[in-house]
Amino acid sequence: MHSEPPFTMPAAATTTTVNAGSDAERLSATAAFVREQDTSVLLSRVLPGLDGPELRALTDQCRFAHAAVLVFPPDEPSLRRDLAACGLLADTQTQPSVVVRGRLASRHRRDPLDLDVRILRPLVRGPGDEDRAVEVFALTVPPGSGLSGIAAEERHLDHEAHLAFDVARPDPLVLRGLLASFGRHGAGADGGGYNPHEDGTVFYFTAPADTKTAYRRVELYASGDHRDVLTEHLGRYNTRPRPAETLLWLLTGAWTTQALAACARLRLPEAMNGQTGVDSSELARAVGADPQSLATLLRYLAMLGVVSEGPDGFRLTGVGALLDAEAPGSMRPLALMYSGPFYQSFAHLTHTVRSGQPGFEHLYGENHFDHFARDPELATLFDQSMVSSAAMFDALPAHPVLTAAATAPGHPRTVVDIAGGTGELLARILTAHPALRGILLERPQVLEAARTYLAATDAGERCGFRAGDFSDVPPGGDVYILSRVLHDWDDDRCRSILRHCADAMPPHADLLIVERLLPADATPSLATAWDLHMMCNTGGRERTADHYARLLEDHGLELVGTTPLALGAHVLHARKP
Repeated sequence: MHSEPPFTMPAAATTTTVNAGSDAERLSATAAFVREQDTSVLLSRVLPGLDGPELRALTDQCRFAHAAVLVFPPDEPSLRRDLAACGLLADTQTQPSVVVRGRLASRHRRDPLDLDVRILRPLVRGPGDEDRAVEVFALTVPPGSGLSGIAAEERHLDHEAHLAFDVARPDPLVLRGLLASFGRHGAGADGGGYNPHEDGTVFYFTAPADTKTAYRRVELYASGDHRDVLTEHLGRYNTRPRPAETLLWLLTGAWTTQALAACARLRLPEAMNGQTGVDSSELARAVGADPQSLATLLRYLAMLGVVSEGPDGFRLTGVGALLDAEAPGSMRPLALMYSGPFYQSFAHLTHTVRSGQPGFEHLYGENHFDHFARDPELATLFDQSMVSSAAMFDALPAHPVLTAAATAPGHPRTVVDIAGGTGELLARILTAHPALRGILLERPQVLEAARTYLAATDAGERCGFRAGDFSDVPPGGDVYILSRVLHDWDDDRCRSILRHCADAMPPHADLLIVERLLPADATPSLATAWDLHMMCNTGGRERTADHYARLLEDHGLELVGTTPLALGAHVLHARKP
């Protein structure tokens, strides 16, 4: 764990109460928080709107290290007792805290020499048994002390409470990318410094106004001397306001899409790995690219966290590995699809907003299902891109409806997957539950690929196939599944699809719907982005749970509940009352 660097004091930050109550209660709450947090989830809460590849890149580059709290014990033995009561090591060494002493002196117009602030970092374990700490600042306030007013105000506002993330592999390029990501999502500079005694640099931020944690300050710690980057950090983000820079970053979104696609098309991930660095010239020879142009692309990809740059060259990150065609859960087809026909159709988004008609149809003269059906190569890419998001299905086979069907006495229960593509989801369900049988309903041109895929799995012999459309939903099933289907269509077509399902379902049957759900408030969500995508490309939409409930009710179906899945998806459970 690191000690404090000399501190650069910025303008006062907005604060809020993190832990109310006595010092012992505040220590206990902070320790519990540190023990429980998952780095990826916490980052997404600290920086709302951070998701997808950027969230994975930040998670790959930094880890949650500690949370801080300022307490006001009457004496040191009392502090030690409070620490022990929270399960924290009471014999942890203390040292002076120059930073917090200076901040308190500035806020309360006191002489810093009157404020004996100490710092200690008792260790705790995270959910994966990793080392973490509770950073405790302690200002001794004896009974009747003239410092009581400071203690009361600071307990209420918790100015010094903050979260800290350690940068795993700090180098100037990675740090600049991290700082840019924090800035794009509303975090502002709150000081920083370099500590020569431990050779480490700290970057402080105020959290965005819409942060989803009670903590209003965030710290990034990077081992090594990065004062040049620190100077940029303070100079760039202390400038208020920053709307022009924010807009410029937003306008580069199209460049990011195409950079990721170029990475995939050039097969860069296949020519790299995460352990050994590769020089850009060597990579250029391996993939058949111009060395100088490839170096420019690699620098941009490093800023995105797709690759990282070190003294030995460029390495692949966990995010970049997902663009490898042979990687488990490869998202390469998705990158090619979103940089191809869907990218081109988004150039007609203004037409969609003005007319209500999909930009895809305006561009190609037909809806995207008919267009793909006439282009086998494009249809195959689309099917592969759907499989790229199959990680959202990981938890679905354990859904109580499927578990109950698999363990029910009597004849084997049947799962009907409506418009189930090449059978990825159905194969997962049947493999997880050998007692179940399946029926896949799809268009004739898709069924050939589905037969091939399922034949290679343990589920192939227990699966039947039905060629047709939504009017051909087979009757008599026990569990019906509509996965990523309804968002392709407007409400009228959804009602038609649900009517066919309800007509085919026996009274005891269950319906599971997999979709992204729009939040009921303004919370950032992948569903909000996909809502725009569906509007422009299929004429469909994402919906709230309440909206789906109303569509179901129109055909005698009741929404029983919803369960979150990966990648922002949910499974909605419906049945006949």
